[in-house]
Amino acid sequence: MSKDEDKQGCLNAPNRHAIDWQSDAYYDEHQLYQELERVYDICHGCRRCVNLCHAFPTLFDLIDNSDTLEVDGVAKEDYLKPVEHCYLCDRCYMVKCPYVPPHEWNVDFPHLMLRAKAYQFKNNGATLSDKILSSPASVGKIASIPVVAQTVNAVNNNKLTRKVLAKTLNVAPEVTLPKFHSKTAQKALKHLQDNHQENKILIFMTCYGNYNMPKIVEDLVAVLEHNHCDVQILDNEKCCGMPKLELGDFKAIEKLMKHNVKQFLPYVEQGYTIMAPIPSCVLMFKQELPLMFINDENVRKIRNAFVDPFEYLMKLNKQEKLEKDFKKSLGEVFYHQPCHSQVQNIGSKARDVLALIPNTKITMSQRCSGHDGTYGVKVPYYDISMKIGKSIAKEIERDKPAVYTSDCPMAAQHIADNLNDKAEPIHPISLLREAYGV
Repeated sequence: MSKDEDKQGCLNAPNRHAIDWQSDAYYDEHQLYQELERVYDICHGCRRCVNLCHAFPTLFDLIDNSDTLEVDGVAKEDYLKPVEHCYLCDRCYMVKCPYVPPHEWNVDFPHLMLRAKAYQFKNNGATLSDKILSSPASVGKIASIPVVAQTVNAVNNNKLTRKVLAKTLNVAPEVTLPKFHSKTAQKALKHLQDNHQENKILIFMTCYGNYNMPKIVEDLVAVLEHNHCDVQILDNEKCCGMPKLELGDFKAIEKLMKHNVKQFLPYVEQGYTIMAPIPSCVLMFKQELPLMFINDENVRKIRNAFVDPFEYLMKLNKQEKLEKDFKKSLGEVFYHQPCHSQVQNIGSKARDVLALIPNTKITMSQRCSGHDGTYGVKVPYYDISMKIGKSIAKEIERDKPAVYTSDCPMAAQHIADNLNDKAEPIHPISLLREAYGV
């Protein structure tokens, strides 16, 4: 390698800078727009990411329709239009972009979009819709109350009330909203006991796992206990903060982080491994929080203890400790690996574990489902999100698998909304429990 190549970082592994959200310069309008113009110009000359999401086509259309056909022809008031279509999936950074640091051009498109979101939040705040949609734990706590849960579920399935939700909360009437359960994962698993196994696991249930799909958390516990793990859950966890990250609300994230870290630390100090059934929550603790609080030793401890569930199971398999006493094959399985699983750089571990089941064939897709946090449920973006995810639905309808699955249940449901037959997805951890017969 020449000195020039080494200086440019062309052949070096990508790395990420800390998110400097506590500095005044981070929110300075002139500096932000200057950086947007610089990065937009680089993206304009490359265009490798045009098929990843709607942010890049929006940017390139602005340029192509300008008088100069260059970034300098785009009106400054339009610079934030691509930002609203970035849902921080990170795939452009981790998969496509050749100019990420340590390259001298130092392009980090998603974190630049995050900076723009933070600038907008600081200056304009958030709408009522965004406040509610970015507070799943608060909503879940209320909506999971007995009787209230039944009422909320009924309202969410009523065409008339969905039209009202569209006008008041900007939630698309066509999108399938998650059900709320009065018997949360917290309630179902409150009697977990220490079974004195060597492998100690703490499950961060997540808002979705606790309130909307408690079966996923219960299935994860069953699989881990079948593999001789001592499993515990937190008594008082809060949201990981990923929905607030989409808003650029860093103060809210800091508050959630401090609460959760306090809950995690006693377990980490006892040697527990932490995992969560939702990839976005895992990514938040493994990547975003450590970059936001780069000097916080406790945040680093949590990051080092956090793993994806299937990452952990494959580790057991490598150590020849994974139970393979499968009672049932799964046949043809279509597996969708969501963006926030892909960008963890751990490979396709769910696919690899399921492939260990006899007479099971896995077909995998890494295309975007289009759900993307709260993006796909909003009225202005619903049609765009469905178009993004349509290719996965076509793959499933072509292959006609016995079952399809995704690590992200929200992505899976969005795929289901795109299918003609509306077939129901099953989470990969639930498929694994089914194969075990436990």
